Amino acid sequence: MSLEFIGFIGPQESSESLAPRGPNIDLGFIKAFAQTQEYGGFDKALLAVSTASADSFALAAYAAAVTERLGLLVAHRPGFQAPTFAARQFATLDQLSRGRAAINVITGGDGGDLQRDGDFLPHDERYARSDEYLEVFKKVWTSDTPFDHQGRHYRIEDNHTQVKPVQSPHPPIYFSGASDAAVQVAARHADVYMMWGEPLAQIRERIARVRSAAAAHGRDRHLRFSLSLRPILGATEEEAWARADRILADAKALLGPDGAAKFRSHSANVGSDRLVSIARESRVHDKRLWTEIAALTGAAGNSTSLVGTPDQVAEAVAEYYELGVSTFLFRGFEPLRDAAEYGQELLPRIRALVAARKAAGLRKVG
Repeated sequence: MSLEFIGFIGPQESSESLAPRGPNIDLGFIKAFAQTQEYGGFDKALLAVSTASADSFALAAYAAAVTERLGLLVAHRPGFQAPTFAARQFATLDQLSRGRAAINVITGGDGGDLQRDGDFLPHDERYARSDEYLEVFKKVWTSDTPFDHQGRHYRIEDNHTQVKPVQSPHPPIYFSGASDAAVQVAARHADVYMMWGEPLAQIRERIARVRSAAAAHGRDRHLRFSLSLRPILGATEEEAWARADRILADAKALLGPDGAAKFRSHSANVGSDRLVSIARESRVHDKRLWTEIAALTGAAGNSTSLVGTPDQVAEAVAEYYELGVSTFLFRGFEPLRDAAEYGQELLPRIRALVAARKAAGLRKVG
């Protein structure tokens, strides 16, 4: 399995423990953040979606203009645009970026956030809509002749889009969701199935579950797996854990006395519920999977960390790789500083460690 590293591009510098800096859309920060990750060896960067933030697609277009190689993983919510229109947008972005576009399909997420944009469809019905939405996407991207589509959610006649993606057969589809409905859609459509950072045993089980579902469609060998984490590095292990404690204290101060309770009172989705349950079991799993930010925020997003020296964190990442995870999404609590540190200290170590293990395995076989 070839390694892939995904970073993160937001419109301004902020995190759970860092108050927003600069304007809501900080062009200087976006450019510096994107270029730092490109220089540091990230393959792609995620541009997230929420009703409170700048549009992910527009941000991706700007990021494409200020970088040369960095892939653009654009978070996208099915159902808010016609699938034919959105497919043309992604094909156009893929052309403008010379083949660097990818789609992160966000179906579930925070139900309250979806309702703020007027989407009141029940959970499983949203996934049924996403299934059909992606079916139409693929037709738009790959059909050489006009096509019709008659489905439960969409009716389309005589569609023929001249602009096609650079990537063949289409830009990669990254899909997430821990529910049964999500797994079934991922099994049919995903190129990469994305997971938040859970203990090794749970990740092993989830990979087996999703592979089994994909096998029913002959796609178990096609599907790849991604893990999202928030690495916290230190020159020593003690320094790394002290930094984690500072991050937690800063997050508590930033949220205020009622902030944490507000997060915890809302169950956002099945994935969040899983992380909250894991956090309640222990503040640390598998030696260095730290869960206290997940507990504090109700796991409202990627919120578990690997804590340690660069070598220790690289070893922990390699254990996930051995389970079948080949894509890793890393985002820091001090975004710009951490992105530079990941590029300098963490990514090269992970690549070297995985290469050495591969070579050792080949020698044993030989």
